[in-house]
Amino acid sequence: MPTGPTTPGTFNGSGHSPSSERQVLRVLVPLLDSLIFVTGLTGNVLVQRVLIGRKKQQRRNGTNILLLNLSVADLLQLLCVPFHATSIALARWVFGDFLCKAVSFMGVACSSASVFTLAALAINRYITLLHPSKAFRFQLTWYFCTVMLLIWVPSLAVASPQFAFRGTRVTDSVYCYAFMTDASQVFYASTLFVLGFAVPLTTIVIMYSRIYCFLRSKRASVQSRLTDRYHTQVTRISILLVLVFTLCWLPSYVLLLLLVQGSAPHGAAFPVSAQLLAFSSTIANPVLYVFISEKFRQDLQRLALPGCCRAGGVMQATFSCGVLQWAISVRIGSLPVNEDH
Repeated sequence: MPTGPTTPGTFNGSGHSPSSERQVLRVLVPLLDSLIFVTGLTGNVLVQRVLIGRKKQQRRNGTNILLLNLSVADLLQLLCVPFHATSIALARWVFGDFLCKAVSFMGVACSSASVFTLAALAINRYITLLHPSKAFRFQLTWYFCTVMLLIWVPSLAVASPQFAFRGTRVTDSVYCYAFMTDASQVFYASTLFVLGFAVPLTTIVIMYSRIYCFLRSKRASVQSRLTDRYHTQVTRISILLVLVFTLCWLPSYVLLLLLVQGSAPHGAAFPVSAQLLAFSSTIANPVLYVFISEKFRQDLQRLALPGCCRAGGVMQATFSCGVLQWAISVRIGSLPVNEDH
């Protein structure tokens, strides 16, 4: 029985599924996993290439650092996909006891790191808007290291029981299974749900609620309207990322709570669908940032066509973030370009 969100390599319950359902899943799921893997890998590599390719000063921007961390967590999560696809296609776990533990550990750790990073992004946006005098801390190396520790240490800690209690089990086939008492399952599942899902999302909701109230309370003026539109669009992008992450992971946590209560759904369709939705979260972030963030698209275009933005010593500088965008033709170096994401 899984003791975290539906983890790769777990095919529990499939033996009780109708034969026709199992056959469909053994063909369809590996195809969907392959699509997720290729799309997620391509998107996250592009995200990292763009963020790393930005100027040093811009790379140290707190938002960019957190986005890079989110992309790293997604890439690590994608490493679990081939194991999941293979176990579904073969209807058994063939990778041995150690990888059963390691892949399950990585799945829980990376999902936790993702939601912790999204919470940190919300806090960063809140500080930038409501306490701009404190925002400079996100540029400091020690502060950045502290934030990374606060993200990854709890993520690794909450996933560590996977190494202690998970292993292979042989019945009619070989499964990647978790060996825990009923009381231990309830305690771990509750802890995982609260620390890895509920608390971070509560933090995110509180931060964005305060941001929303702040933006609505600002006095109307030409400059403040432009600023409000800029920050509102950035906030909407961040909220959209959180909603997509929640929709992708909520079925897995619902399944987790059902399993520990002994009311697991019949068949493998729901567990497998929950896992596919969880994996789909790894493609959401790059897709959203490529198609929504004008600044990201410009950086991507500069990477693809490095010489296209300069002609005769004139640069077309575009300041944009969704609804806030205007173009100004300026001589190179005559006007500083806003380098925030």
